[in-house]
Amino acid sequence: MTEAAHPGRFERVYPIRFSHCDPAGIVFFPQYLVLFNHLLEDWFTHGLGIAYDQFIGQRRIGTPTVRLECDFRAISRMGEEVTFALWPEKVGTRSLTLAIEASCKGELRVGARQVLVFTNLDTHKAVEIPQDVRTKLPG
Repeated sequence: MTEAAHPGRFERVYPIRFSHCDPAGIVFFPQYLVLFNHLLEDWFTHGLGIAYDQFIGQRRIGTPTVRLECDFRAISRMGEEVTFALWPEKVGTRSLTLAIEASCKGELRVGARQVLVFTNLDTHKAVEIPQDVRTKLPG
């Protein structure tokens, strides 16, 4: 897919490592969730230009997942280079819905939809999406 097909699309290629795999030699499905979080951190830091470590640590704003849907389409094996992509699908007042894909050589391996809520990490209450984040989202 292209940026034009999905405004705000962000991609990263991650190698599938031994630590991602189960005894069958394929990605153990919970490891995709770890990789989705790597992608989210990279998107904030490199895509939006907002250092995720400072967002969490200094600004004390969290992005917990409140809903996650995954469709596992095909297996991924150790040594493969898998392209992970995300793009915003819906921007709310306090929440953000992301579409996520993992593919290899044009084959969709996993499709997901993740809803994040922005929270104050001291009170654990939902807060509005910070303005610096909102202004960098498409639409």
